[in-house]
Amino acid sequence: MSPSALSPPPSPSPSSSRPRILIPEKLSPEGLSLLSSANLDIDLRPPGSLTPSALLELIPSYHALIIRSETKVTSQVLSAPSSKLKVVARAGVGVDNIDVEAATKQGIIVVNSPSGNIRAAAEHTIALLLATARNIPRGDASLKGGKWERSKLVGIEVGGKTLGIIGLGKVGFQVARMAIGLGMNVLGVDPYASPEIAKRAGVTELRPKLDDEVLGKVDFLTVHTPLLASTVGLLKEEEFKKMKKSARVLNVARGGVYDEEGLVRALDEGLIAGAGIDVFTSEPVKSGSWAEKLSKHEKVVSTPHLGASTVEAQENVSVDVCREVVEILRGGLPTAAVNAPLILPEEYRRLQPFVNLIERMGSLYTQHFGSGRRFELVYHGELASITNTRPLFAALIKGLVSSISDAGGRDVNIVNATLIAKERGISVDEKHAGDGNSGLTYASAVTLKSLSSTEESTGFDEQVIEGYVSGKQVFISKLDKFAANFQPEGTLLILHNYDEPGKIGNVGGVVGRHGINITFMQVAGLNREARQAVVDGPVDGTENKHAAKEALMILGVDGDVTEELLDELKKSEGILDISLVRL
Repeated sequence: MSPSALSPPPSPSPSSSRPRILIPEKLSPEGLSLLSSANLDIDLRPPGSLTPSALLELIPSYHALIIRSETKVTSQVLSAPSSKLKVVARAGVGVDNIDVEAATKQGIIVVNSPSGNIRAAAEHTIALLLATARNIPRGDASLKGGKWERSKLVGIEVGGKTLGIIGLGKVGFQVARMAIGLGMNVLGVDPYASPEIAKRAGVTELRPKLDDEVLGKVDFLTVHTPLLASTVGLLKEEEFKKMKKSARVLNVARGGVYDEEGLVRALDEGLIAGAGIDVFTSEPVKSGSWAEKLSKHEKVVSTPHLGASTVEAQENVSVDVCREVVEILRGGLPTAAVNAPLILPEEYRRLQPFVNLIERMGSLYTQHFGSGRRFELVYHGELASITNTRPLFAALIKGLVSSISDAGGRDVNIVNATLIAKERGISVDEKHAGDGNSGLTYASAVTLKSLSSTEESTGFDEQVIEGYVSGKQVFISKLDKFAANFQPEGTLLILHNYDEPGKIGNVGGVVGRHGINITFMQVAGLNREARQAVVDGPVDGTENKHAAKEALMILGVDGDVTEELLDELKKSEGILDISLVRL
């Protein structure tokens, strides 16, 4: 370790030609050593010494800014006149204290360390699991209070018990491996997890969703999901009622995945035995809030968001972001950027519309069809002649994971797309359908096809999305077996229904009663191949009288789409299925 990493170096002269880095918060010696060895000027300031106005005044002289959670990087800082700023690095996972949108507009890359605290978070989960099982905090408090209450603090063994893990991402898989080492059976719940990877990790059972059977089977339940619209209040009092009275729940992920009021009531009523909670909806917990009541509950082992608070994790995140900063200042591309571009400037004009199209096709696929593992991405027409498809591949991966990741897919770029696909068990076979536009309505088009796990899907019922670009606008021309023509943007309600008289009016009435405005509507009928398949009939000679009447009703909507609205639409006569898509 170089000596310069052990103490703050002197502030460099503004006239230095070397890239300058401002660090107003504590950084590990290892991270500072990495920066020093890269021949960069480092200006290390004592934590808390820079006021917002001082930061605003100083920032134009620096090429990089490395922070933790205390420094607020506002739009004013990012748009400071004559600024040289190229990168803002957050030594940690969250970037809530950085105006990422403003940084993107200014062309400033924001990087973080999404993997530096994986082991720390997993170990803390196991620590809470054991603490709740053996009443360790209550025993400690009791003994320090001069009591000896062995009979009141009888715990349970975890070996042979079933741990349910909601969300088999990096942390979830690490928790699974540790729990298996304790002799536990692991049940995973994740519609997007790879069954092959889960099996190799020792997960005995993988379920696509949390259902009554899962709730009734687990002895411990831990969540490791991002906080999205679909995961807020994922477990409420109703879910706790379906669990064993001896079950315990854990949360080292995001506050709000458990409904805090519902969890407090479940503990009060004895619906479950206990909880280990590290994260809350308000941090620090607000006086009088359900978060405070939960943190003080006698059946809860609570910690103040310590999941990433280890010496090793702090060193890891520091080294991670310093390595990213060095790479960017050298002119390279980051691997852990929150807002890195999918496409390089020299390719922008030609490929950008198709990058937008393919990203939205991927997001539409995940939200409409659900999880997929193997895909075929086919380039038609003039697009088939391009040789560098890395931006298009990255756009697909970004779209596929955007609605199910904490970063909304913003962390995917052309450098790390292949790695992210591998981690999620996604494989993509890119094909070029040939030069020219013979047989095409448009000069270029793209087809996204989901393949079965063993062989390529065939037939009119395969999951397919096709799209094209017209000017700067992108359009979807085929969705599943239906011929369509709509722009994939905003909030969409996609209803699979029987195309019968009065259907449009009924749906419009339901949507209207819930205060939702319809911005556009399209009825997409069966495409030519699907219609012909209906005419030919199935091989067994049976007849499906309704098949020819199937259609998609695609609604662009403006307003708060609630579960109540979706439930009412699902119960409407002739509605086969419905999906809510946000693009």
